[in-house]
Amino acid sequence: MATKNPRLNVVLEAPLYSALRHLARKEHVSLSLKARDLIREALECYEDVYWLKSAESREKTFSKKTALTHKQVWG
Repeated sequence: MATKNPRLNVVLEAPLYSALRHLARKEHVSLSLKARDLIREALECYEDVYWLKSAESREKTFSKKTALTHKQVWG
């Protein structure tokens, strides 16, 4: 059976597998869908941390004296 989406095999420790199985059963979804959703959420968290660090870095170099006004940027 062909599929459009790539596949991933993952080896989990027993407690992690049990927790995943419990969450999947609780939400009436398959193990793979629950794992996919949790991976997606984790990647979003990593992305949030990346952008937060980037914003903090830029904030350190921000100067109100050299910043452009709304009118200067948008006319």
